[in-house]
Amino acid sequence: MLLYLVNPSNPLVSMSLNRGTYLSRFRLWKPLGLQVLAGLTPADWEISILDENLGPIDYETLPRPDVVGITAFTSQAPRAYKIAERFRVHGIPVVMGGIHATMCLSEADRYVDSVVTGEAETVWAEVLDDVRSGSLKPRYDGGQAGMDQIVSARHDLLPRGYAFGSIQTTRGCSLNCTFCSVTRFNGSRYRQRPIPEVVDEFRSIPETRVLIVDDNLIGRRPQHIERAKELFRAMAAANTGKSWVGQTTINIADDEELLALAQEAGCVGLFIGFESVTPEGLPELGRKSAMLSGRNIRAAVERIHEHGMLVVGSFIIGLDSDRPGVGPLIAGEAERYGVDNINVLFLTPLPGTRLWTELKTEGRIAMNDFPEDWQYYTLNYPVARYKYLSADRIVREMTECNRAFYSSRNILARLGRNLWAGRNPLLGLVSNLTSRRNSQRFAQIYAALWPSADGIEGASPKVRSQLERLGLPIEKLRNGSL
Repeated sequence: MLLYLVNPSNPLVSMSLNRGTYLSRFRLWKPLGLQVLAGLTPADWEISILDENLGPIDYETLPRPDVVGITAFTSQAPRAYKIAERFRVHGIPVVMGGIHATMCLSEADRYVDSVVTGEAETVWAEVLDDVRSGSLKPRYDGGQAGMDQIVSARHDLLPRGYAFGSIQTTRGCSLNCTFCSVTRFNGSRYRQRPIPEVVDEFRSIPETRVLIVDDNLIGRRPQHIERAKELFRAMAAANTGKSWVGQTTINIADDEELLALAQEAGCVGLFIGFESVTPEGLPELGRKSAMLSGRNIRAAVERIHEHGMLVVGSFIIGLDSDRPGVGPLIAGEAERYGVDNINVLFLTPLPGTRLWTELKTEGRIAMNDFPEDWQYYTLNYPVARYKYLSADRIVREMTECNRAFYSSRNILARLGRNLWAGRNPLLGLVSNLTSRRNSQRFAQIYAALWPSADGIEGASPKVRSQLERLGLPIEKLRNGSL
């Protein structure tokens, strides 16, 4: 039996990547969910993981599979449906899972033969048994898996075209941020995998750099913090020689022992969501605002830096409190915080979030021709109607923010600080250069889609040609539909 597991690309994302460059490897993430599915699949199945983000795939030349499994974030959904159609016309059953299919079940039902909602561990064996017997059901409800049901991902099924391997050690998040659907998908209960299993899988990852994809690696409660310490001690004792980066909340800076253990375990960088730089914006975030309000963020970042770890700060443009000038404000505050890189995103109402319900009720979903318009829900395009920022204005704010933070002067200053402190200067420099290049590429795309946005350089002929080939509704974007 032959199984294909497919990770769809998004052409709007691919446009910002130059796959021919070495630096592009640092912006490609492995489809860990598909690797986990492969780990759940019995040994008598032949498995191929097909990641379109590595390059185009000629499906017509591939051997005919017995079943195809497709995962998709919301922005990948249009492409996922096209891939499904390609196989279904040949009578090959297609199963779709992941967060978008779970949140938009009635939509996904129209394009595939079967939908797996929630986490697949509890139902994947049943799905494959039903494929064998020709009795595939239209829906399987996975719910939330027990931690004893989690298996190690298959890290041997993908080529070496990625800079980072990946692993997950926990699931669930109690923060329930207004703009995030993780709590809806994985639940609010913080579930931890057994530490020996995590360490064994960590050893099996071929890459020397690893991304720990947990939504919050350390959790919030004291028992969660203690578990993180135990994990870090075990990782340090394993002495794998790997370095890693992870996602966490700013409260990691409150515990000196936790920071020391993370450093000993190989941590070289942390991704931390700050989201808003104004007191007015914090209440829009939900529970996370309590962690950030009144905190000396610069001092917290310095404590993390003292342990040799870089800090990437995540910020949002488009909150109801955001007004013209918010882009340069974010860049300036990020510099003041002392973060080493930034990830600035447009406020995006993803299906399943409280933000989606709120903006839909208020008639503020601008890109709403679904499923085609899901392709814009990458967090890099303004898909909503923002309270004080037009589409032209918000893309200008984004461009000005990135231009200010990634100026040559600022990049060199950050490099100098990291060199002086002996804090991963090469990783910091590569991160800044790839981010600057990516932001410049997006500025070109914005200039083609919103040419009236003052302060944005004109789009290159190459970018305009690429957009035209994609068949995007450019006039819809230009005439103020957003």
